[in-house]
Amino acid sequence: QVQLVESGGGLVQAGGSLRLSCAASGRTFSTMGWFRQAPGKEREFVAGANWSTGNTYYTDSVKGRFTISRDNAKNTVYLQMNNLKPEDTAVYYCAADRTYSTRNSAAYVYWGQGTQVTVSS
Repeated sequence: QVQLVESGGGLVQAGGSLRLSCAASGRTFSTMGWFRQAPGKEREFVAGANWSTGNTYYTDSVKGRFTISRDNAKNTVYLQMNNLKPEDTAVYYCAADRTYSTRNSAAYVYWGQGTQVTVSS
Protein backbone atom coordinates (compact mmCIF):
# COMPACT_ATOMS: atom_id res chain seq x y z
CA GLN A 1 0.00 0.00 0.00
CA VAL A 2 1.37 3.37 -1.01
CA GLN A 3 1.59 5.99 1.70
CA LEU A 4 3.05 9.48 1.86
CA VAL A 5 3.63 10.99 5.30
CA GLU A 6 4.67 14.62 5.70
CA SER A 7 6.39 16.08 8.73
CA GLY A 8 8.42 19.10 9.70
CA GLY A 9 5.81 21.81 9.74
CA GLY A 10 5.47 24.29 12.56
CA LEU A 11 5.47 27.89 13.63
CA VAL A 12 8.39 30.06 12.60
CA GLN A 13 9.12 33.77 12.49
CA ALA A 14 9.49 35.58 9.20
CA GLY A 15 12.99 35.09 7.85
CA GLY A 16 13.31 31.69 9.46
CA SER A 17 13.65 28.25 7.94
CA LEU A 18 11.89 24.91 8.03
CA ARG A 19 12.53 21.60 6.31
CA LEU A 20 9.53 19.52 5.38
CA SER A 21 9.88 15.80 4.85
CA CYS A 22 7.71 13.41 2.90
CA ALA A 23 8.39 9.76 3.58
CA ALA A 24 7.08 7.41 0.93
CA SER A 25 6.31 3.76 1.47
CA GLY A 26 5.07 1.03 -0.78
CA ARG A 27 7.04 2.10 -3.85
CA THR A 28 9.46 4.65 -5.19
CA PHE A 29 8.48 7.55 -7.42
CA SER A 30 10.29 9.35 -10.20
CA THR A 31 8.00 12.39 -10.07
CA MET A 32 7.01 14.19 -6.90
CA GLY A 33 5.75 17.59 -5.95
CA TRP A 34 4.90 19.91 -3.09
CA PHE A 35 1.69 21.91 -3.00
CA ARG A 36 0.19 24.22 -0.43
CA GLN A 37 -3.22 25.49 0.48
CA ALA A 38 -3.92 28.57 2.54
CA PRO A 39 -7.32 29.18 4.17
CA GLY A 40 -9.88 30.26 1.63
CA LYS A 41 -7.55 29.66 -1.29
CA GLU A 42 -7.08 26.94 -3.84
CA ARG A 43 -4.29 24.42 -3.58
CA GLU A 44 -1.27 25.73 -5.44
CA PHE A 45 1.90 24.26 -6.82
CA VAL A 46 5.09 25.01 -4.90
CA ALA A 47 7.83 22.73 -6.21
CA GLY A 48 8.24 19.58 -8.24
CA ALA A 49 10.87 17.22 -9.47
CA ASN A 50 11.44 14.55 -12.04
CA TRP A 51 14.21 12.45 -10.57
CA SER A 52 14.67 10.56 -13.83
CA THR A 53 15.70 13.72 -15.68
CA GLY A 54 17.02 15.65 -12.73
CA ASN A 55 14.72 18.56 -13.46
CA THR A 56 13.22 20.61 -10.66
CA TYR A 57 10.49 23.19 -10.86
CA TYR A 58 9.36 26.01 -8.59
CA THR A 59 6.62 28.54 -8.51
CA ASP A 60 8.00 32.04 -8.95
CA SER A 61 7.22 33.18 -5.40
CA VAL A 62 9.54 30.57 -3.85
CA LYS A 63 12.41 30.53 -6.35
CA GLY A 64 15.70 31.11 -4.59
CA ARG A 65 14.16 30.37 -1.18
CA PHE A 66 12.84 26.80 -1.42
CA THR A 67 14.66 23.67 -2.56
CA ILE A 68 13.23 20.25 -3.33
CA SER A 69 15.52 17.28 -2.83
CA ARG A 70 15.42 13.60 -1.97
CA ASP A 71 17.20 10.88 -0.06
CA ASN A 72 16.94 7.70 -2.11
CA ALA A 73 18.02 5.47 0.74
CA LYS A 74 15.20 6.75 2.92
CA ASN A 75 12.68 7.09 0.05
CA THR A 76 12.05 10.58 1.38
CA VAL A 77 11.60 13.92 -0.36
CA TYR A 78 12.39 17.20 1.34
CA LEU A 79 11.37 20.79 0.90
CA GLN A 80 13.91 23.13 2.43
CA MET A 81 12.27 26.48 3.01
CA ASN A 82 14.44 29.48 3.81
CA ASN A 83 13.65 33.15 4.35
CA LEU A 84 10.05 32.29 5.07
CA LYS A 85 7.40 34.96 4.70
CA PRO A 86 3.95 35.29 6.26
CA GLU A 87 2.42 34.61 2.84
CA ASP A 88 4.02 31.15 2.92
CA THR A 89 1.59 30.19 5.68
CA ALA A 90 -0.43 27.20 4.50
CA VAL A 91 -0.92 23.48 4.80
CA TYR A 92 1.77 21.84 2.72
CA TYR A 93 1.14 18.58 0.89
CA CYS A 94 3.46 16.26 -0.91
CA ALA A 95 2.25 14.43 -3.98
CA ALA A 96 3.64 11.66 -6.11
CA ASP A 97 3.33 9.85 -9.40
CA ARG A 98 2.56 12.71 -11.74
CA THR A 99 0.75 11.62 -14.89
CA TYR A 100 1.06 14.85 -16.86
CA SER A 101 1.55 18.51 -15.89
CA THR A 102 4.05 19.13 -13.11
CA ARG A 103 2.13 22.14 -11.79
CA ASN A 104 -1.37 20.68 -11.93
CA SER A 105 -2.51 19.04 -8.70
CA ALA A 106 -4.97 16.86 -10.62
CA ALA A 107 -2.02 15.16 -12.33
CA TYR A 108 -0.77 13.51 -9.15
CA VAL A 109 -2.03 10.13 -8.01
CA TYR A 110 -0.86 9.95 -4.40
CA TRP A 111 -1.10 12.57 -1.65
CA GLY A 112 0.03 12.97 1.91
CA GLN A 113 -2.14 14.25 4.72
CA GLY A 114 -0.50 17.66 4.90
CA THR A 115 1.56 19.54 7.44
CA GLN A 116 0.84 23.04 8.73
CA VAL A 117 3.38 25.80 8.23
CA THR A 118 2.71 29.09 9.98
CA VAL A 119 4.99 32.08 9.52
CA SER A 120 4.54 34.95 11.93
CA SER A 121 5.46 38.53 11.04
